[in-house]
Amino acid sequence: MKLNTRIIIHIMGLLLLCNGSFMLLAALASGIYKDGATMDIMLAAIVTMLFGIMAMFYTRGHKKLVKRKEGYIVVTFGWIVMSISGMLPYLFSGSIPSITDAFFETMSGYTTTGASIVDDIEALPEGILIWRSLTHWIGGMGIIVLAIAILPLLGIGGMQLFAAEAPGPGGDKLHPRITDTAKRLWLIYFGYTILETLLLKLAGMSFFDAINHALATMSTGGFSTKNASLAFWNDQPLIQYIIILFMFLAGSNFVLSYFALTGKVQRILKDEEFKYYLGFIVVFTIMAALGVYFKADVPESDFHPMVLGEAESAIRHTLFQVVAVITTTGFVSADFTSWTPFLTIFFFGLMFLGGSAGSTAGGIKVMRHLLIIKNGILEFKRTLHPNAVIPVRYNQKTVTEHIVYNVVGFFVLYMLLFIIGSLVLGLMGLDFVTAIGGSASSLGNVGPAFGSLDPLSNFNSLPAAGKWWCGFLMLSGRLELFTVLIVLTPYFWRKT
Repeated sequence: MKLNTRIIIHIMGLLLLCNGSFMLLAALASGIYKDGATMDIMLAAIVTMLFGIMAMFYTRGHKKLVKRKEGYIVVTFGWIVMSISGMLPYLFSGSIPSITDAFFETMSGYTTTGASIVDDIEALPEGILIWRSLTHWIGGMGIIVLAIAILPLLGIGGMQLFAAEAPGPGGDKLHPRITDTAKRLWLIYFGYTILETLLLKLAGMSFFDAINHALATMSTGGFSTKNASLAFWNDQPLIQYIIILFMFLAGSNFVLSYFALTGKVQRILKDEEFKYYLGFIVVFTIMAALGVYFKADVPESDFHPMVLGEAESAIRHTLFQVVAVITTTGFVSADFTSWTPFLTIFFFGLMFLGGSAGSTAGGIKVMRHLLIIKNGILEFKRTLHPNAVIPVRYNQKTVTEHIVYNVVGFFVLYMLLFIIGSLVLGLMGLDFVTAIGGSASSLGNVGPAFGSLDPLSNFNSLPAAGKWWCGFLMLSGRLELFTVLIVLTPYFWRKT
C-alpha cells in the first residue's frame, strides 16, 4: 500500500499555520509589554506560516483520505515539525541561542514535560515567556486534536489521527462525530484556562503571571515565570490551593468534566479510575505529610513563611507536590528531594503513576495500573481454575483480552524504555540517581527529577547528546510509546 505523502505534507502545512498563528499571539503580548522581542517573534511567525502555506499550496488536490499509517506518521512527525518551528522565537530573539537548547525547551513545552534549560527565567522577555507557556497549552490537549476539529473543513476525516493520538484504553467519546468531540474538549480546556486565570488574578497574581500559570497548569506542563516556580508564592497559600485544584482537574479525564458540566454527576461517582485517582492523591498526601511533619531533617526553609501554621504548611506542600508529580505537572513549591530518603524514593515511585486516561497528564495512567493489578490478581484464580473463563472487569464491564494485552505490553515497553533511557544517560557520564531520575522524568513528562536535575536545578547541566536523548524520551512518553516506536520499526515502512 503506497503512502499518501501529499496528505501528510498538507497536514504538516496546516500544523505550521496553526503554530504560526499562536506565535502571533506571543508577538502581540511582546508588543504590549514592549520587551524588545516583538519583531523577532513576528519574523518567526511569518517564516513558520510561509512554510505552512507553501506545503499546503504544493499539495493542493491531494486525496482526502488519512489511513492508519498516515495517521501515525502525521502524529509523530507533526510533533517534531511543531518543535522545530517552535524553536524559532527562541533563536531569532537570542533568548536561547543554541539549537540543541532551543529544541529541548520547545520539545519540553509541546510534550508538557516542563523540564527547562533556562538558568534565569525571569530575565526572558515577556513575549518569549508567553510563547513558552503557549507551547505547553498547544501540546496539552494535543495539536492533533485541534487539527481534527479543522480537517473536516478541508474535507478530510480525522478518526485515524484520533486513534494515533490516544492509542490506549479509555476512548470515551462525547459525541458520535470525532470533530464534535474535539471541539467540546477544547471548549472545556479553554474554559478552565480562563477560569483559572481569573481566580489567580483575584488571589493576588499579576495578570501576566496568572495567564502563564493557567496555560501551564491546564496542560499539566509546569513552566513557570519565576525561577523559584510556585515557591515564589509560598506566603500566599490561596494561590497554591487554586493551582492544586486545577492540576487535579487537568489530571482527570476531561470526559468527566463534560459529564459534570452537563449534570451527569453520577457518571463521575461511578467511574473506577476517578475514584482511585482521588484515593491515591488523598492516601499519598497523608503518607507524605506525616513523613514531613514528624521528620526533623526536612529543611525549615521549605515551609517558611508558615502563614497558617506548621501543620497546614506541611499538608499544603505535600498535597501540592503529590498532585504535581502524579499529574506530571511538575510545579515546585518545595524541594521534595531533600525531605527524607524515604520521601525521595516515594516521589520517584509517583513519577510512574500518571494521571487519568483522557487527561493532559503524562505517565502510565491510573487506568492502566488498575487493569494490570486486576489482571494480576485474577491470574491466581485462573491458576486454581484453569478451565474457568474469568474476564477482567472495569466499570462493571468486561475488558477484552486485546485491551489487557495492550496494557500489559505498554507497561513492559514503558519500563524497558525507562531502563534503556537510564543506561544511555549513565553512558554519558551522569551519576546513578541523576540518570534514573532524568529518564523517569522525561519519559513520564514530569519535569523536575533527582540528583543534579532536582527541583532547585534544571536540565542545562546535561551534555548536548543527553538533551537530544531526553527529547526523544519526552516525545515517546507524550505520544504513549506505540505511536513513536512503531514508526521506527522496519515493517512499518514495508509496502503491503
